[in-house]
Amino acid sequence: MKLQLSAAALAAVLAFPAQAQTEIQWWHSMGGALGEWVNDLAKEFNESQKDYKIVPTFKGGYDVSMTAAIAAFRAGNAPHILQVFEVGTATMMASKGAIVPVGKVMGDAGEKFDPKIYIPAVAGYYTAPNGQMLSFPFNSSTPVFHYNKDAFKAAGLDPEQPPKTWPEVALAAAKLKASGHKCPFTTSWISWTQLESFSAWHNTEFATKGNGMRGIDARLTFNSPLHVRHIENLANMAKTGLFVYKGRNNAADATFVSGECAMITGSSGLYGNVKRNAKFASGISTLPYYPDVPGAPQNTVIGGASLWVMSGKKADEYKGVAKFFSYLSRPEVAAASHQRTGYLPVTLPSFELTDKSGYYAKNPGTDVAVTQMVRKTTDKSRGIRLGNFVQIRTIIDEETENIWSGKKTPKQGLDDAVKRGNEQLERFQKANKS
Repeated sequence: MKLQLSAAALAAVLAFPAQAQTEIQWWHSMGGALGEWVNDLAKEFNESQKDYKIVPTFKGGYDVSMTAAIAAFRAGNAPHILQVFEVGTATMMASKGAIVPVGKVMGDAGEKFDPKIYIPAVAGYYTAPNGQMLSFPFNSSTPVFHYNKDAFKAAGLDPEQPPKTWPEVALAAAKLKASGHKCPFTTSWISWTQLESFSAWHNTEFATKGNGMRGIDARLTFNSPLHVRHIENLANMAKTGLFVYKGRNNAADATFVSGECAMITGSSGLYGNVKRNAKFASGISTLPYYPDVPGAPQNTVIGGASLWVMSGKKADEYKGVAKFFSYLSRPEVAAASHQRTGYLPVTLPSFELTDKSGYYAKNPGTDVAVTQMVRKTTDKSRGIRLGNFVQIRTIIDEETENIWSGKKTPKQGLDDAVKRGNEQLERFQKANKS
């Protein structure tokens, strides 16, 4: 009888369908080689366990995906995970009810979570004043100086001695131009590289209230004499063909990878593209600085993006999100991502693992992004967190384009950018008064 019952029970179990995997929707903005990296991360996590399935979906550029997610949230069908660039942080923080802090997601799911293992400057940026970590650091980057070693050789420059200061950049650009290079120097992300990180690197204020980290009533101050001097120098380089403006956001990246431009200030995350697609020997160095500015160089600020967890989902789905974040935090997974992309290592153990493996010794310059970020920060260099930052960056693009084209002087362009940007900050402050 017992045998029959056991057989019947077994039959019932066999007849019962296998439990379906819980799907976790992840909207991201990674294209090309970085898109392949994101897909591989999801695939590897999915293969590591059977309960959850991460479904990554490319939703266009950062600004496009953020707008789409806000619309989806209002319609009740937001993704579980949304990749948001760093300039969207203040907006996400102000979106009360739309997000669940990552610290809470991890705690509720019973996943081990120690914010102290994450790179301090990165974790601090995504942490609320009450100490709670709001989003998961994912593809954090910082501006670095990429250069074409083959072009340096052809111009009679030492390929192992890249320029460290802005005067040296101008001299190297002049030699590159004399050797026939039509684009000696360019830059991507004008606001991020030439104003935001420039400010932190020189321990100079970009905006009041600790660059917005201490309150939403911050106001812009990047029209100081130092900022005007720097943009004036770039404008003079543009007039003489030493600096060639290649467009907004990261449009200039492709011109460096193709070999058209010999030097670029851009994201450390450009490394993966260069390593995979460039047909020349390349190098990475620190962001240039002005040697006569006291305190320079200080530290650079983060760029890239973090992963935000959207509200309104089921407990089991949040458990899957937490499991995925734990997977991404594993030292071997985070180290592999760092080495593949050039983005900062997510955690300190992943940095140590990379260092011990001899990776930095074999690939000189790949540690530059980390060493720029792990320096001690000040109130002026901890990071920049402003409301309506996306709109402010667009204003900066518009006004600096007026400068490069000669329509405005550097001082007039920066004054106008500050004035227009402060109007955006005032608008954000009024909309988010508690």
